[in-house]
Formats: sequence, C-alpha cells, structure tokens
Amino acid sequence: MFERRERAERGERGDREDRGEREGRGFYRRKICRFCTEKVLLIDYKDMQMLRGFITDRGKIIPRRISGTCAKHQRELTTAIKRARNIAFLPFTERG
Repeated sequence: MFERRERAERGERGDREDRGEREGRGFYRRKICRFCTEKVLLIDYKDMQMLRGFITDRGKIIPRRISGTCAKHQRELTTAIKRARNIAFLPFTERG
C-alpha cells in the first residue's frame, strides 16, 4: 500500500546542519524598561516628546518586545497613546 520513507530521504528539511552558522552571532543584550529604571510613577498622555518615541512613522504603537518596556508600563503607555490620540495630541495615522 503506502511506503514509509525515512526522514533522511526527504531531503535536508529535517537536518539541522545550519546551526553552526547561527552560533557565531553572539548573544543579544536584554532590553531594560526605561520607565522602571527612571522610576516613573505615571506615564503622562500630555508628554508628546516621550510618546512619539514609542510610535512608528506610520502611527502604530511599537510592541514591547522591540521597545523593551515591561508589561505594566507597556499597558500604561498604550492607554496614554490612545488618550492622546482621542484628544488630538497625536495623530491616528500619518499622512503619506
């Protein structure tokens, strides 16, 4: 009926020979939350300079895995950005 093929016959998809190339990259430095180090108690929605640092040029909120903020401050940052958008301090999207 059906012939079973061994994993080695399928090709190099199952092989992990490319690991040697990835090992030479080194390690990445873990990002530290900027708000925790500065001991910020409240993220203010009126601070446009600070909020613009966490928004892309398209107007999207930068995720915490990229920005390095902790979960608690990322939630506060998101609500501050959304409040600033509703009051028209920040644009929802950039024109372009």
